[in-house]
Amino acid sequence: MNARVAAILVVLLGVLGGAALLYQHDERGRRPDNAGTLGRTLLKDLQAADIAAIRIVEPKATLTVQRKDDRWVIAERADFPADLAKVREFVLKAIGLKVGQSEPLGEKDRARLNLDASGTRVEFKAADGKDLAVLTAGRKYFKREVDNPGKAIPDGRFIALPGEASTAYLVGDPLTQATANTAEWIDRTSFQVEKVKTLEVRYPAGGGWRIERAGDNADWKLAGARPEEKLDTSRANAASYSLQLLELADVAPKDAGDTGLDKPITIDATTLEGLTYAIKVGKLATDNYYVSFTSSGNHKAEDKAAREKVLSQHVLLIPKSKLEDTLKPRAELLEKPAQKK
Repeated sequence: MNARVAAILVVLLGVLGGAALLYQHDERGRRPDNAGTLGRTLLKDLQAADIAAIRIVEPKATLTVQRKDDRWVIAERADFPADLAKVREFVLKAIGLKVGQSEPLGEKDRARLNLDASGTRVEFKAADGKDLAVLTAGRKYFKREVDNPGKAIPDGRFIALPGEASTAYLVGDPLTQATANTAEWIDRTSFQVEKVKTLEVRYPAGGGWRIERAGDNADWKLAGARPEEKLDTSRANAASYSLQLLELADVAPKDAGDTGLDKPITIDATTLEGLTYAIKVGKLATDNYYVSFTSSGNHKAEDKAAREKVLSQHVLLIPKSKLEDTLKPRAELLEKPAQKK
């Protein structure tokens, strides 16, 4: 290698070295100032075993899920049982939240992202009532523009933390369970009337019907049927079997107002196992009926008896679709007369 070639190599190395330094400088310039927060656990000190209550505050509603002994209950519904699986899932999601992005948060941004009073405040509380962790869940985040954000599946959610008023965090979980809607938290297991033997429905304006059978595989008979009337067996089966498939939509608050249970449709049922149910069906609230009931007799399953005892202390909301076969008028239980040709 002569002196001229060596000199050229030295120059090239200098140019390449300078370019490398310049590239590193540019990369550092493009790197966000908040890169150190990315991937950080949002609620790093929160431990599941320490949580005794979860309080969720929305602009027009508040919900408190509390731990009592080995149960979780909803305080605003007179300690109605919460769904343990949903509580556990929400706690684990909250503990596992990690920062996907963080940005400076101004007052206009706070309102735009619903991280002000329009957002949802979530408080995780200890047994002594002190806050273990608090966050405000704001607007849901979508990677792509959607036509109907209310029905689309979000990709994440904007979060604000107390004491960090100037920072908005984006997490990869939409936290859909962060709501004060009791329907999203209750244990939906309903009372269910199985193996119906007699079923009687009476309407507040008068009238009604009664069907009965001698055994599990026996035919249904319509009480007081005239000779020309024939009971439609499939409709009688549907009327009785529907009571075995009841489920809860929600639980009414104590101050629910006019439920219609003062002048209800009444359903009296007995079972082949010797149980008796007196069910009151009140007004229709959107797609759900207000319902109350009492039961008597000895259950074979103790857990079912305990569940029914709790349910009977509340006004329940049961989907219209689950009761419509049972509430049919008498005429719709009859076979239609054959049309003359």
